[in-house]
Amino acid sequence: MSKELFYLIDQIAREKGVSKEVLIEALSTALLSAAKKKLDGRENLKVEVDEDTFEIKLYEIKAVVDEVADENLEVALDVAREIDDTLVPGDEIYYPLEMQDFGRIAAQTAKQVIFQRVREAERDVIFNEYKDKVGRVVTGTVMRKEKNAFFINIGKTDAILYQRDSLPGENLKRGDIVKAIIEEIRSTSKGPAIIVSRTNNSFVGELFKMEVPEIAEGLVVIKDIVREPGERTKIAVYSTNPSVDPVGACVGMKGTRVQSIVRELRGERIDIIPWTDDLRMLIARALSPASIERVGIVEDEKSAMVVVDDQNLSIAIGKKGQNVRLAMKLTGWDIDIMSETDYSKLKMEEAESAFAEATGEAVPSAPKEGDAQAEEGSAPDDSDRQTEDDTDAAGEGISTSEEVKETIEEEAETPEDTQEE
Repeated sequence: MSKELFYLIDQIAREKGVSKEVLIEALSTALLSAAKKKLDGRENLKVEVDEDTFEIKLYEIKAVVDEVADENLEVALDVAREIDDTLVPGDEIYYPLEMQDFGRIAAQTAKQVIFQRVREAERDVIFNEYKDKVGRVVTGTVMRKEKNAFFINIGKTDAILYQRDSLPGENLKRGDIVKAIIEEIRSTSKGPAIIVSRTNNSFVGELFKMEVPEIAEGLVVIKDIVREPGERTKIAVYSTNPSVDPVGACVGMKGTRVQSIVRELRGERIDIIPWTDDLRMLIARALSPASIERVGIVEDEKSAMVVVDDQNLSIAIGKKGQNVRLAMKLTGWDIDIMSETDYSKLKMEEAESAFAEATGEAVPSAPKEGDAQAEEGSAPDDSDRQTEDDTDAAGEGISTSEEVKETIEEEAETPEDTQEE
């Protein structure tokens, strides 16, 4: 019987991933609990398990004394020496007991102890296996949904994907195969709880690492990722090898690499931006897919004014300001966007004001209601904050109000003619 029991232990160890030593210890503890129940709660009992001979032995431990006060705990010296003549008072002697007929209650107690220890050991195995995998992507099968959480089987256990951590509008069903990133592992009374997410910014980065070998090898580095889950992601990358195109590596042949990630993200748009230390160029690229005409910056305020042509204004701003909002997160700068038409009006007003001050003429009256958009534009007023190094993405400078003033003074025939114009 003991041999079959050890075979069963070996099978459980392989299936559950628990060491045999832990299971044998659990067996010993269970048998000891059952023996104590059978023998009226005696504490002087011991169980020994021999893995080589498959033998399980139960002993009663008694102290050797000259005069016995408690027969359950002590044994007389002359009786003990019949077993071992080297014993002296104070020694302990092990009396073997029969391990049979423990009774239904004792057997049930042993069963409960074994199951409890196996569950605890299995929880420890799961925790130790996944504690170092925080931040990695796992693939699993949706098993069920309870309240506001999906339970996803990832192998030995189920991970928890809360509804708030799934993509907006995503309706997962039983049997769906999904990927998610491990965010946290919590220890609970029911074992380790593995929390996963599909909205974490790092999830996109890990997907690129899985799809793009150049990123996994360190040839292409992800500088930063900003994201509005389910809508748009902007990822800035650069190459450590001049011969490797970071954007081309991420896109893949005919877009196969990035398309695979887009499918996993349920159609989320991805802008791959080549990182540069040139701040103006970075701001222009961050506003992709819009085409930028000019970029001016104010370093002290960490703000930038971007001029785009009228056709690209809505693209640069994005739906509900999404594109410019993500660009600001990616660059860390405040970005104001102005159309070419509004920018020209603003510059003309500044030029007229500067000319009037130089000639002593009255400053033109406030613009009419139709010109309110020029004043209420998101771009900062250059007359209030001077920008010495305004330039566009291609390196062309934005004319300052002083330059416009000098040009007008040189070309003007008379102050009156200029005002009429």
